[in-house]
Amino acid sequence: MELKLISSVLFVKDIQVSRRFYETVLGQKVLMDHGPNVGFEGGFALWQVEHAHQMVFGSPKTVGNANLELYFETDHLDDALVVLNAQNVKLIHPLVEQPWGQRVVRFYDPDEHIVEIGEPMPAVIFRLAGEGLSAAQIAARTSMPEEIVKQILG
Repeated sequence: MELKLISSVLFVKDIQVSRRFYETVLGQKVLMDHGPNVGFEGGFALWQVEHAHQMVFGSPKTVGNANLELYFETDHLDDALVVLNAQNVKLIHPLVEQPWGQRVVRFYDPDEHIVEIGEPMPAVIFRLAGEGLSAAQIAARTSMPEEIVKQILG
């Protein structure tokens, strides 16, 4: 049996608040809108919690227990941070550099699901090369094979 991930779904308290958050703060584009179920390009969706719980459980359950993270990437991480701050988004932590060299920021959506925005690993490789690290040093720092680092650097 072969399984293919098609979509991740967040159960949210207020579909309109969450939709506006993902559209305006994170720049996501709606692919389909079925009222209590909104699907975005890239394969994730929002379900109004009451609608989802009725279909899945037949009764209400708790949402937003910090047990799920959506991960996004951008080449413009600093610009994304400006938008997050301008929208008064509740940050979990400020922009940090992970041990493998990637810069990320994590924050909560309106239902307290964890959202992360990070820079793509090729951007990390170019940034580290710009800081004077060799391909071998970048490979050691990022845990990426040196061949791939060299391929990305061209």
